[in-house]
Amino acid sequence: GRTSASRKRMAAAFRGLANKFPTGAVAALLGLGGVAYGVSESIYTVEGGHRAVMFSRLSGVMDDVHAEGLHFRIPWFEYPAIFDIRSKPHRITSPTGTKDLQMVNISLRVLSRPQPKNLPQIYRHLGMDYDERVLPSIVNEVLKSIVARFNASQLITQRENVSRLIRDTLRERAQEFWLVLDDVSITDLTFSNEYTAAVEAKQVAQQNAQRAALIVEKAKQERQQKIVEAEGEAQSAKLVGKAIQQNPGFLRLRKIDAAREIATTISNSANRVFLDANSLLLNVEEHDVSVKATDPERTKTPAVPEKKGWL
Repeated sequence: GRTSASRKRMAAAFRGLANKFPTGAVAALLGLGGVAYGVSESIYTVEGGHRAVMFSRLSGVMDDVHAEGLHFRIPWFEYPAIFDIRSKPHRITSPTGTKDLQMVNISLRVLSRPQPKNLPQIYRHLGMDYDERVLPSIVNEVLKSIVARFNASQLITQRENVSRLIRDTLRERAQEFWLVLDDVSITDLTFSNEYTAAVEAKQVAQQNAQRAALIVEKAKQERQQKIVEAEGEAQSAKLVGKAIQQNPGFLRLRKIDAAREIATTISNSANRVFLDANSLLLNVEEHDVSVKATDPERTKTPAVPEKKGWL
């Protein structure tokens, strides 16, 4: 068919092309191509922040760790496994029970990297995805063991202590798998809806109790203030009565002070008011009842005619 005919034409074209070149030239070209391929397959480069572990088809994983730079290998028999030894972030969330049987979701941010000198052991026992194999299991284990020592409220009030315990314990567990944890921090801490509602209700009750205590204290202070004011007024009235008994002119002096205050208030008013001496309490010649009772002779003094005027 057409396919066989095209194949025959291609074979004839290659034979014609081969006949045009000498046999030695073709062999040289093939040799150069083989050498170039062999050289390209014999070298490899380790980038910055990486390390290489060599696997041999004859002896398995070698114990040497190759640093950054250009390296050689035997083609087909050896090939490198490149590891990134820089710190990588991982976010792991675990539901955990507290000491008082409350469920809490804790999220950790972990910065991890492999130990460079133990890369052959990591490659031999864990593989290239070592972090995905190790970190979730040990983080869940450590979180459950540490959080179970604290109550739900202590996780908030003692968060720094909890974070330190988790960090120290995780670092010890990670060393068993040839991992280094540069940082471990709690990024999120959430409780169940029921516990959150109970905490809010407790806070509201405490605030109401404090408000009630303040109201009671305020009432006590007001009552004490009224008692003091009443005692002061009683003492003042007692002193005034005593002063009137001892000196009848004291009452007249108080009348003059009262008249001065009334006159000052009326003068500042925009309205014009007509007041007599009795309205201003200026009738100082008027005898007091107490004076009449204590001094009968003075009761015969004629009253001063009432004075009127404009202010």
